[in-house]
Amino acid sequence: MAEERKRYAVVTGANKGIGFEIVRQLASKGIVVVLTARDEKKGLEAVEKLKDFGLSDHVVFHQLDVSDPASIVSLADFIKAKFGKLDILVNNAGINGVKVDADVNIPNERAQGFLGDVENLTEEKLDEILKEFLKDFKEGSVEAKGWPTFLSAYTISKVAVNAYTRILAKKYPSFCINCVCPGYVKTDINGNTGILPVEEGAAKPVRLALLPDGSPSGMFFVRQEVSSF
Repeated sequence: MAEERKRYAVVTGANKGIGFEIVRQLASKGIVVVLTARDEKKGLEAVEKLKDFGLSDHVVFHQLDVSDPASIVSLADFIKAKFGKLDILVNNAGINGVKVDADVNIPNERAQGFLGDVENLTEEKLDEILKEFLKDFKEGSVEAKGWPTFLSAYTISKVAVNAYTRILAKKYPSFCINCVCPGYVKTDINGNTGILPVEEGAAKPVRLALLPDGSPSGMFFVRQEVSSF
């Protein structure tokens, strides 16, 4: 019975920064966490660090490159074989973090129409928007076509992640699927220019990860507050 009550989590990009701290906080609550990283050496070193917190029984490592389908399949097979289920997934992996204080505004009318129509938003429509943006970006017509000109690729990628959260939440109503901006956290990914400690930054996604069944889904949180998309 005790084995049945165990909860299992995966945290991507977890060898340092917010990801590492998310692993630590989840494991501290008795959850068995799979710490993943692209670099196996760095991932194993991170697991060793967590032993100092007395968490060696709650953390295991598995290599994962989220951009490599074969690597994703390998992790899924590992989860199935070792645990038989997965309760929590924290998609933390990312690159080249920056600080954006301004509200996201996309003047492109077609993008506004697709992304603003929540009830009819689909993966196909989201793919269309991203392909259109990439085409305009390569052709140097970002401003002329009404896309954001400041950190345009970064901004559109964040909008796409938020939109995909809505799509998944609608597709899997029995799951609790949300996205969160943890604030401007001091980590290597932004050159340690952030103002919040990793402990505070990690606490936000951990809180969402531990929400009980039936909690709000398809939401975007800025720290602990629900925000509009």
